[in-house]
Amino acid sequence: MNKDRTKLKLQYKNLYSDIESILFKHDLMGINYEYNTDEYEPEVDTIIPRLKEAKNIEDVTIIVYEEFLRWFGIELMGKKNNEKYKSVATEIWKAWVKYTYPLA
Repeated sequence: MNKDRTKLKLQYKNLYSDIESILFKHDLMGINYEYNTDEYEPEVDTIIPRLKEAKNIEDVTIIVYEEFLRWFGIELMGKKNNEKYKSVATEIWKAWVKYTYPLA
């Protein structure tokens, strides 16, 4: 495990694992083989730092799309307005709000 990932996991604890679970559950890239639960760690590593700039689900949808585009390329991504990205972003947004405002 690299130092940056270790730092993120320590800093964001439950949020990190929540987002990792969300990505694994939705499996946007079709790489969920039931045993490789860490497969989306690189994407979590780049999504989490950008959540601070998000103001709503639409912003998170853009972040998720851009980060997956970065990791997988346009050939595998499909259209940005695809409903699958919004579904993932909605769950990530809820996790982010829960993390940011735990008593809300």
